[in-house]
Amino acid sequence: MFTRYLLPVVALVLFALAVNHVMKAQQPQSAPPPPANPPKTPFAHTVAGTGIVEPQTENIAVGSQLPGVVVEVYVKVNQKVKAGQPLFRLDDRDQMAMLKLKQAELAQAQASLTRLKKLPRDEDRPVAKSKVTEAEAMLKDKIALYERAVQLRKTNAISQEEVVSKEQAYLVAKAVTENARAQLELLEAGSWIYDIQVSEQAIVQAQAQIDQVQTNIDRLTVRALVDGEVLQLNVRPGEYVGSTPGTSFIVLGNVDKLHVRASIDEYDIPRFRPGAKARAMLKGRPEVQYDLTFVRVEPYVVPKKSLTGDNTERVDTRVLQVIYSVDPTNERLYVGQQLDVFVSAE
Repeated sequence: MFTRYLLPVVALVLFALAVNHVMKAQQPQSAPPPPANPPKTPFAHTVAGTGIVEPQTENIAVGSQLPGVVVEVYVKVNQKVKAGQPLFRLDDRDQMAMLKLKQAELAQAQASLTRLKKLPRDEDRPVAKSKVTEAEAMLKDKIALYERAVQLRKTNAISQEEVVSKEQAYLVAKAVTENARAQLELLEAGSWIYDIQVSEQAIVQAQAQIDQVQTNIDRLTVRALVDGEVLQLNVRPGEYVGSTPGTSFIVLGNVDKLHVRASIDEYDIPRFRPGAKARAMLKGRPEVQYDLTFVRVEPYVVPKKSLTGDNTERVDTRVLQVIYSVDPTNERLYVGQQLDVFVSAE
């Protein structure tokens, strides 16, 4: 009897629950509210674009002119820096060794010039004069022997060969004497002016090489070229950095005054007017708005790089970049933050 009456009752209850579930599932559901209200233009006619917050000086990607291993990093993120302040330093041991070598070459060139200017030495004069005296005495002896041989030849006391031999000995002694006198004159004249000029130019060259090495040593310390704030730090002690163009080890920027780089679609460029009123809104919080002040237009239309994810957005779109200044009095803005920008087209 339990099976006869209970099972039909359970079946009816389950059937009623199933019908109720089906009826509720078929009822239309109301659309849920969006997670954030979409931005609305404050102008009757507008040109919309996407804006990126950037420093007044734009983002300065600091690189390294020379490759090497980082040994010291002097700054941290959010730190204020002044123009000329060191940011990080590379290993300079090889350049310091090269500097010592070039300094030694300079000292050698300077010593060589000093030696040339001090010539002749007082100790060299007696030696040169004694050689002249010796040569003159030998010349007189050879002259006497030659004249005697000539007289004896007249009496046929000696042969003609002996006379010629005495004559050649006399000529050799004469040449030796003239050479000794010329060496003395050369010694007394001092250094040749062109030798001095060559030595002076060697000093100039050595000094230039020292300056070059010192410049390389100074280049191993990367410094800030403008006043600003460290926005990003991508280098640590012990890391190897190269001189690849476009590599940013530190990103600097002057954030005392912020700019907004608005991208105007190329199809909206004909309706855009420089200097027209403009306003920016926070992504996700359109109630937070900022008045924009026109700064300049960059008249080169470039491919669009900042994509918003809109279904109608084309990757190959080109945009006109317009720079506005913004005063973040309502809420703080961060460099790189994206804003919705609306420009009046009335």
